[in-house]
Parts: sequence; structure tokens; C-alpha cells
Amino acid sequence: MSRAMQCQGCLPWASWAQLPRALAGSRGTRSVSVCAAAVPGELGSVPCPREACPCWTSLPGGAAARGCVRYQGGSQEGSAQPGSSRHGQSQLRNVASSGAIKKHQKSLSAWFSHQPNEERQFGPSFSLDAVHVDPVIRESSLEEILQPSPDLTIQNQLQQPRRKVISLQNLFDVDACGRQVKNVVLYGTVGTGKSTLIKKMVVDWCHGRLPRFELVIPFSCEDLSHSHAHVSLRRLITKKYQHLRDVVPVLEASNLRVLFILNGLERLNLDFRLAGTELCCDPNEPVPPSAIVVNLLRKYLLPEASIIVTTRPSAVRRIPGKYVGRYAEICGFSDTNLQKLYFQMRLSQPGCSGEESQDRSSAEQENLVEMLSRNLERHNQITAACFLPSYCWLVCTTLHFLYFTRTVPPSQTLTGIYTSFLRLNFSGEVLDSTDPNHISMMKYVAKTVGKLAYEGVMSRKTCFSEEDLRQCFEVEMKTESELNLLEVFRSDVFRFFLSPCVQPGKEHTFVFTIPAMQEYLAALYVVLGEKKTLAQRVGKELSEVIGKVSEDVAVVLNIISKVLPLRFLPVLFNLLKIFPRYFSRVSGKDRDAIAHTMAEELFKEEDYYNDDVLDQINSSILGVEGPMRHPDEAPDDEVFELFPIFMGGILSRRNRAILEQLGCSIKNLAAFEIAKAMKKTVIRKGRKGLPPSELMDYLFFLHEFQNERFTAEAIRSLRAVNLSSVKMTPLKCSVLASVMSTTCHEVEELNLTSCNLDSGSLRTLFPVLLRCKALHLQLNSLGSDACKEIRDLLLHDKCVVSSLRLANNPVGEQGARYLAEALAGNRSLTQLSLLHTALGDPGAEAIAQHLAQNRHLQELNLGYNSLTDTAALRVVEVAKRHETLDKVHLYFNDISEDGKRALDSLRMDRDGVRALVFLTAGTDVSDYWSHILNVVQRNLPFWDRERVRQHLALLLQDLESSRSQTANPWRKAKFLRVESEVKKMLGELQDGSL
Repeated sequence: MSRAMQCQGCLPWASWAQLPRALAGSRGTRSVSVCAAAVPGELGSVPCPREACPCWTSLPGGAAARGCVRYQGGSQEGSAQPGSSRHGQSQLRNVASSGAIKKHQKSLSAWFSHQPNEERQFGPSFSLDAVHVDPVIRESSLEEILQPSPDLTIQNQLQQPRRKVISLQNLFDVDACGRQVKNVVLYGTVGTGKSTLIKKMVVDWCHGRLPRFELVIPFSCEDLSHSHAHVSLRRLITKKYQHLRDVVPVLEASNLRVLFILNGLERLNLDFRLAGTELCCDPNEPVPPSAIVVNLLRKYLLPEASIIVTTRPSAVRRIPGKYVGRYAEICGFSDTNLQKLYFQMRLSQPGCSGEESQDRSSAEQENLVEMLSRNLERHNQITAACFLPSYCWLVCTTLHFLYFTRTVPPSQTLTGIYTSFLRLNFSGEVLDSTDPNHISMMKYVAKTVGKLAYEGVMSRKTCFSEEDLRQCFEVEMKTESELNLLEVFRSDVFRFFLSPCVQPGKEHTFVFTIPAMQEYLAALYVVLGEKKTLAQRVGKELSEVIGKVSEDVAVVLNIISKVLPLRFLPVLFNLLKIFPRYFSRVSGKDRDAIAHTMAEELFKEEDYYNDDVLDQINSSILGVEGPMRHPDEAPDDEVFELFPIFMGGILSRRNRAILEQLGCSIKNLAAFEIAKAMKKTVIRKGRKGLPPSELMDYLFFLHEFQNERFTAEAIRSLRAVNLSSVKMTPLKCSVLASVMSTTCHEVEELNLTSCNLDSGSLRTLFPVLLRCKALHLQLNSLGSDACKEIRDLLLHDKCVVSSLRLANNPVGEQGARYLAEALAGNRSLTQLSLLHTALGDPGAEAIAQHLAQNRHLQELNLGYNSLTDTAALRVVEVAKRHETLDKVHLYFNDISEDGKRALDSLRMDRDGVRALVFLTAGTDVSDYWSHILNVVQRNLPFWDRERVRQHLALLLQDLESSRSQTANPWRKAKFLRVESEVKKMLGELQDGSL
């Protein structure tokens, strides 16, 4: 009977809601080993030395639902074989004392303590002993597995009857009947942490924390599946573990407590029938590797040995129930407290935040943990996602990328994180090893789940009904093999990507476990060219068939044409070759369509004023602070701005290489043609004035794309970069610096107003700032440390900054000294705005001292700095002798009437400088009155309103006094107009409407 028609603990095909259970029922806490998080790690991702390597190439995670398995059996009541004598035990002790097992422990520890490359690449590397939270393991039974599963909703999962929680150390305890358990099947869905748990088990044994066993021998079933030669158990062990060559001969004759670990049983096709696998009790007899596994589980070979098998649920029943003493299911982090503990340990590790000061980094880490913990307590969708330990790893890795990335090497991209995450969980995995086609699991996911994701993105939908699932998964099922593959997918993989929605009223719909995964899979679906019409698919298949037979047809036609000189034969041959050529041109248009889709989605005008994508990801993980949305309130429109960015990121060379390992091939030529087709459209639209958040998304897209030539052409077309009000985190600063470094052209204007910059941000952006003519750094809380960086910038021989605005920053006296030093040596600066920078008289005096050494400054703004007459007149005296400085702004300072009269007496034609202090110039209105009022209006949200009101009142008195001193009616009218503007501003300030 086919697998599609067998009972798998699930209801018929039509009901997608009734899937096998994946979460445990209890939310109670349990004891936690503060050792290793179920980080999705590929145990064979690091090249290994021959002696240390057990050829452990199995993958992390598990699978998605239970199969039909049996609970009874596999328990042993017998003792050691009669042949075990004291002589054998003595010989064994001699071997052990010789250090063979200790060497074995050392080599295993070195190998299994390795973390995957991704673990080191996307954050600080942690050992299993440093960061680990044991997932929940629950004992299972045949009766429970065969029960029909309720609807797959969070409520039903939390109301499931409790099952016994069992620790890893107690898996081999006696069963309910008092029999000693020898064979244990440990199963779980993809991403629940099976392989990481086994790694931790081996490391614990190496360090003496698993005293039940004197020898542990791990095997990878993936490795065994690739070996077709007959081999004996003795040879198999010594081949993998050379240190045991003196121990293996006495294994059978001793009472040595041995544990065999068989990781990833789904990779092996086992046949327990006697007709399929003969009995074998001799460790020295060469047999197929699968026969060794079968006879070990039968207890016919080394009957006293204990065995633990890990597998995905669909392969559980490959072992007859009579050979299994205990079934145990890894339920992941089904308790929210385990999720919190994992995040607490992972994000609080020293070194997680890089090289920043310890106090600041610790505070930021604590804040992250607190925000994440609050979001988990809301029972948000992230709580359902983090049931899988692998997704906990993804969350922590993404947060590390968002918060603690100071520089971004090409290998560090958001797309790279998601691609590597999938490689950690699916590398080398085939959906069903019993299927002769050996379809790559990731390729199957891209075609099916990717289609669902893409249709959701196009319709701006994140919740999917059972009908949506049927349309994507079942509508094209035609053969028994396809139905079997779908059954395995539902059992092992479905819950990895889709989970029940937690929103009230949507409990019977599904959402992607991690929202960004929907956009990633949609992007992968498009880039792989899976989005085809029926005509395109038929044409491709027909083209491939004609192309394969064309060479054979050509040979036959050539022979016939020599015997029978028929003129139509060459014509027929040419017609056969036309179709593949024509189809290749059509397929080229498919790439144009991919490029068009990417460009259109990247510059969607309806998404122009959303937060940038990095802030959106941050909010999806940490939540949005503030009151909860009312259930009856209309939800915001869904945005999918990561979709085109992921499309670009997938086309990068590194991500294509990783996807190749997953069975998703994207050829170099296809990537080149897509980039070529996209270039003109993207550069033309990018040249338009994009809103700041959309421009940040565009820059992030260029960073993810990892095409230096493409990026250089796109950046060269940007003459002005406006990122005002974008929160420039260290990551965004690094992205901006990285993207801008692809060219060396001068930037006319860089606007970084109100971007949360600090001295570290300026250091990161230093190469970019050097090339900017107009630099806007207002409203960034830049203190003296930042001014030191600005001094170094202005003194650099390649600096081209001509206009620098530092208004509304706490520069202070020390910062003014740094800027004064910069003024003395700078050759490019013509305009400097220090409006409202808390200079005071000492700061102004420092600037005045160095101003005489400057030869290029033309305009200096020292308004709203609490300057008194002495400091103001000192600056003006220096300005009068300056070669180029002709304008000094001094309004909103503490200047007396005497100081005002002294400043009013300045004449441009005589003194060479104009001081802007009040709205009047003697008995006339100042030419700059509108400029001064505009400055006040723009900066009012950031200034002390009471002080502004007082200054406006003084300006109004000055206007009224000057008006009374003139008899010119034209001038009186001008005064009245300006007075009305000031009164209007005072009224709005009083009402709070300004």
C-alpha cells in the first residue's frame, strides 16, 4: 500500500487543518540544562581531520509530524553473552587504561564542539557548554500517535493532554513494565533540534557527564547511505574511529556499556524482512551498511549495546515496533519560558555586541532581551515561531545583524542569513529517500510553498485558508509518487514554514512561521523561474525533448540524404533545430520579466512612506511599543518590501552557490541577464527623488545584490542623498558606507538630519563624508567626541565639504575647540552652521581665536548660543578682518541694547561683514527678517518654547521701537507686515498650534 494511503495519524487529503500535532500540550516549566541551545547546526559543516571525524554529516532539526509507530518491544532483559569472561574484561581494562577510549573522547569532543560556519559568520561563536537550553522531550506511545489529530490551532495545541517529560539522561531508563530499554527512537520535525541535541549528548559523554555509557560510537545515516560496498561492523568502526582499533576486537566479549548513535535514519532504506536482510551476528562479517543497522536494531548483533536513533516522523515506522523500547518526541521550545531562557543566554553573552564599551553594550543587550520577552508574553506570532529552536537561532542571528554589526563584509547580508539558515536545516536533504527521483527537499519547498508565498505577496495577503493550501499543493497532483511526496512534506516539513494564525477570528488560517520567510520563498520562486504559464512549461519540455533527439536525427538524415538525394530532408532537419532556438529566445524574455518584477516591486509608490525594511524586521521581532490594536480596528495594509530585496540578494554569487547545494540551481548566465535587463529601469527610477526611507531600502537592495559594477553605476547617478529622519543604526551606516565605496565621485549633498548619529557612526561614514560638498548633520545629539571626528574630517587633505550644518547638537565648549582647530586648517569649508549648539561665550571665543587662520569661510551661524556682548563683538571683530567671511548670524543670543547698536553700526561696504542679530537694521527692516523667522519656525520643535517666546517678544519690541523712529510710510508698512508675522507666531506659540 502506498504511503499516501496509509495511516499517518492525519485525516484525509482535503483537510489541511487536521495535520499531525507538532507542539506539546503543556506550558509548564521544566528543568533546564544551562548548556546548549538547540541552534540549528549542521554537524558536518566543518572540514574534519580523518581521525577526529566520524563522518557526521547529518543535519539539524527534525521533521514535522508523527508517523504510525509502535511502542512495545526493543526492551532487553537478558544479560551479557556467556562468552564474556574475566580474561576479556581484564584485556578491556588494559585497552582502556592505554588511553584508547580517552583519545576517542578527545577526538569526538574536538569534532562535535565545532560550530557551523554560519554560527561563526553571523555572530560570536558559542560552545555547546556555554549556550544550550534542552528542548522538551516527551515520551510517546502507539495509541497516542494513532489518534486523529485535532485542528492545528494554538488553542488545541495548548489544551492537549500532558505527556510525560523525559530528559536526555533518562531515555534508557526502564520502561513502564520494568524492562531495560535498549533501543530508543528520538523523532521530531525539521528544526526541533535533533542533531544539536545529539551533539550535546556526545560532548557530555566526552566530558564525563554521561556515566551510563563507557563508549559512545556515533554514525551518520547519510554517510552510511552513500556506502554501497560490503563492510563488517568492526571495519566500519575502525574506519571512522581509528583510536578504537584496539577496543573493537573485545566489544562482543566484554561487558562494556556501549551506545551506538544513528543520526538521520530517514536517509537509509531499511528492510527488516528476513528475505530482504539476512541475520548476522558476526561483527567481522562484511555485509551492506544497512544490514549492520538492521541487525543492531534486531539485537542480533551486539545485543547488549544500546542504540539511539534520530529521525523525521515520516521514517519512524521503518523500524518495526517490536524492536523499539521507547519512542520519544522532541517538542522544541513548547514552553515560552524556554524561549525566554534561550534568548536571555544567547543575547547576554559577552562579546555579542562587538567592541563597544561594556556598560553601553550590556545595557543594549538587556534592553533587547526585555523587549523580546515582552513580545513573547503577548502570545504573538513570534511565540508560535520560536517553538522551533532553529527559529530562535534565526531570531538571535537577525538581531545580532541589526544591532551589533559595525562593518558589513560581503558575506554578511540579510539574504545570506536566510539562505544559510535554510542550508543549516536542509542541506543535502531529499524529501523522501525511498522515492527513486530523490527530489531535493528545498527544491520541492521552492516550487510548492514558494508558489503559495508568491501568490500571497501579489495579493498582499499573509493569512492562508485551507483552500489556498489545496490550490498550491494538491491541484497538480497526478501520480502516486507525487501524492507520497506531499504526504512526507505534510508530515515532516509543513510546520517548519507554516503555522496556525494566533489572531482572534483567524485561528483556522495559516501564516508563515517567520513573516520574512514568505518574502524570501516568493523571491526564490520567481528567481528560479518557477512562475511560468502552462504554454511556457509545455514549450520548455518539448524543447528539451527535441534538443535531445536532434543530434540522432541529424545523423540519420545525413545517411538517408546520401542514399536518397531528397531535398526536403535538410529542410526538415533545420526545422527541427528552429524550435529550441526559438524557445531559448522566449526563455530570455522570462528573465526580462523577472527583472521587471524586481524593479516594479522595489519602487512601488504605495510603499514609499513606510518604515525602511530594516526597521520593519526589527518591529516584527521585538514588537511595537504602545497600546495593543483593538480587535475591531481595521488592520494596516500588508507591505512586502523585502520581496524585491531578497530577489536581488538571491542573485548574488555566494547565495547562488549555497542554493546550488540545496538543489536550487541558478546559472551564472541567468543572473547576468537578469541584472542586465534590470539595470536601466532601476537606475532610472533610483535617480528620481525617493523619500528617505525608500532611498534607504534602495541602498540596502544594492548591498544585498552584491554586484559591484551594477552598484557603482547606480550610485554614480545619485548626486544628492537624503536620509533625513532615518534611524541610522550601525548596520545602516555600514551599508551606506559599503555601497558608496563602489565609486569615488563627489556627492553634492548628504542629508543626515535627525538620524541618531554618534561618533561611531561618523567613523563608519568617514570615507563617504569626505566626498560630500553639503553635509547636513543637524539634530543628532553630536557631542564633543563627534566633533573630534568632524575635526579629523575637515583637516583631511581629501575633504571637499563646503557646507556643514551642525544645528541643534550639544557641541559645547570642548566640541567648539575641536571645530575651531578644524577651521584653522580647513581649505574647503565656506558655510558653517552652529545654531543652537550650547557654545556659550567660551566656545565662541575659541572659534574667534582660530578664525583668523581660516581663508575660505564665508558664512558663520552662531545663533541661539547664549552669547553675550563680549563674545559676539569679539567674533565680529575677527570677522571684519577676515578675507572672505561676510555674514555672521547672532540672533537669539543674550545681546544687550548697547551690543545691538554696536552691531547695527556695521556696514558691508565699510566693514566687509554683516551681522544678523535682529529683524531690524537701524530705522529699516532687515533684509534677512524672513530668513530669521523661517529658522525659528523650522527649529521650534527642538527649542525651549518659553525662551523662544521671550526672544520673539524682544524682537517685537525692537520692531515697534524702530517703526516709531521713522516717518517713511513705506518703511512703516514694512515694519507692520513683519510685526504681524511675529504676532502671528507668538499667538500660535501661545495656543500650542505651532
